[in-house]
Amino acid sequence: MAKALIIGAGGVAQVVVHKCCQNPDVFEEIMIASRTKSKCDALKAKLGGGPVKIHTAQVDADNTVEVIALINEFKPDIVINVALPYQDLSIMDACLATKVHYLDTANYEHPDTAKFEYKWQWDYKERFEKAGIMALLGSGFDPGVTGVFCAYAQKHYFDEIHTIDILDANGGDHGYPFATNFNPEINIREITANGRYYENGKFVETPPLSVKKEYNFDQVGQKDIYLLYHEELESLAVNIKGVQKIRFWMTFSEKYLTHLRVLENVGMTSIDPIMFEGKEIVPLQFLKAVLPDPASLGPRTKGKTNIGCIVQGIKDGKPRNYYVYNICDHQEAYQEVGSQAISYTTGVPAMIGAMLMLKGIWMKPGVYNVEEFDPDPFMEALNEHGLPWQENFDPVLLD
Repeated sequence: MAKALIIGAGGVAQVVVHKCCQNPDVFEEIMIASRTKSKCDALKAKLGGGPVKIHTAQVDADNTVEVIALINEFKPDIVINVALPYQDLSIMDACLATKVHYLDTANYEHPDTAKFEYKWQWDYKERFEKAGIMALLGSGFDPGVTGVFCAYAQKHYFDEIHTIDILDANGGDHGYPFATNFNPEINIREITANGRYYENGKFVETPPLSVKKEYNFDQVGQKDIYLLYHEELESLAVNIKGVQKIRFWMTFSEKYLTHLRVLENVGMTSIDPIMFEGKEIVPLQFLKAVLPDPASLGPRTKGKTNIGCIVQGIKDGKPRNYYVYNICDHQEAYQEVGSQAISYTTGVPAMIGAMLMLKGIWMKPGVYNVEEFDPDPFMEALNEHGLPWQENFDPVLLD
């Protein structure tokens, strides 16, 4: 049995804590740490008293010295980072200093640059190897499960993979005119950035939300999907050998996009600081403060998500198409862990990745993305821990 330090206390952290508590054979003790200790204490009050011993602490994850001190005090076997992507490097630095394994669900983003890029974290590979510790990057759903899906397809169904389309559909309705399903600052930065896709060894850039298609999702229905850039495209382009084209698609309603365009037009989605009443503020951070907290959407949200990968390639000299996906019900997720499906689909894979590391099933010193490991134990764990997947060998293709 092991000890895990969970940094963060939002919707995803809530799921991770629940799932760790459901697996006391792996997680003997956990500590929940956040800038706002009251959120950690609320989680402990809800889940404490069971076989998993829960501790709480206050920590500024931007401050490596504080994180080091907390690690030295609690002495965890792994740090599960479900804080903000801006804090990945400070937490990785703390793990290096204390020689403790690390896991996150999203790649590092510089606060001043809305850009997905793994180079900062990949640069830690040699240092983690020398320290004898492991970092598992992007163990959420997308990135995370989508990478495992691709590795599973490569291992079992293809001799060559040529094309990967990642499709992320949220059919949930929270009833608000406008709200984001995860951190508004991260979500809006992601959507308003240029789209990119990988083709023939290079990335091709497109204007934001300029490439649109429609797709009929199992149990979610017909939805508009838009091409975005997402971080797993960068790692899959490296780790899925021979792949020629990778794209990422996400659903948005016209109502959502209309609100977003208005906010963008009046400057509220900008990350450039402005002066307001003698103080410097970032418009997007102010917008985040006035929008509904994603962690509050759980009891209101009805409907389902459908996230998966359509893979095209060759098997035994013949073309093959394959679609693997998960459907998650918002209300069922809320009834189990108190969070809606967006948080659930990220938090469950974070626990699974940590569990596989702690059991030694996925364990080698260095910095890795999920698709670099044997996908089978992860795929089995998805079925066991609330995210069962389905396969379709005759899917409708995007083009």
